[in-house]
Amino acid sequence: NWGLYVFIVPAVVMFKSSSNLAWAYGIAVTLDMTITTVMTFFVIRYGWKYPLWLCVAATGIFFVIDIAFFASNMLKLFAGGWFPIVIGVGMFTLMLTWMTGRRLVSDRLQAEAIDLGGFLEAVFVSPPTRVSGTAVFLAAEEGLTPNALMHNLKHNKVLHEYNLFVTVKHHEVPWIGFDKRVQMAPLGHDCWQVTLHFGFKNDPDVPEALQLLQGRGVPLDDMDTSYFLSRDSVIPTFGDGMALWREKLFATMHRNAAAAADFLNLPANRIVELGSKVEI
Repeated sequence: NWGLYVFIVPAVVMFKSSSNLAWAYGIAVTLDMTITTVMTFFVIRYGWKYPLWLCVAATGIFFVIDIAFFASNMLKLFAGGWFPIVIGVGMFTLMLTWMTGRRLVSDRLQAEAIDLGGFLEAVFVSPPTRVSGTAVFLAAEEGLTPNALMHNLKHNKVLHEYNLFVTVKHHEVPWIGFDKRVQMAPLGHDCWQVTLHFGFKNDPDVPEALQLLQGRGVPLDDMDTSYFLSRDSVIPTFGDGMALWREKLFATMHRNAAAAADFLNLPANRIVELGSKVEI
């Protein structure tokens, strides 16, 4: 809200009246209408699988009208119409920077990751001290060793009696029922690979989903279950990723993003976060 306020005040001061803002409003509305028409074509063609000629006919007339309105408003581009375009370019830059930055982080983590099965076999050649309780390690990818596990072994030199390596996957369907929510595979030594599936309208509640494992040999008592997460700090570097200013922008966005623990509805009093640095 404060950010919105900071941007609104200069806009009011700059345009001075609602009539001066009308050109900016016109370009914003007509461009939004054009984008909606284009998106409708892709939905009915590739989502609903309608014939190409029908899709073109259904959206073509609206597209011609939208483009005509948009072109007429572009005549006032330098009289205030530039304002929503600048905002749109700024938001697009933020979104593209976030998407590209997340991909770079994921690629770097995967390149440096260790196979989970092989790592556990090496660990249990000379097993560490086992402590009572259940540890839930959140991992971005299945089959890869979470940084939190390696840091826990390095610094605490212990491993819990039961260990779940949990990967959360979000799917492009609205709902996934409880009957398809959990996949579980044994890794030996009371360790399991667990995959949780959520639709985009499901609330990603990890503790609730893990309760579906009751009766399958995994104790999940609230007082004896701890959640281990890796908190990655992004370090911008010169290289083949993004421009340095975009990497710094992504690092700032990443630092201020909502915590994964809150998004996954993890209990705050049972979370252990172990940090690591990721260079992009």
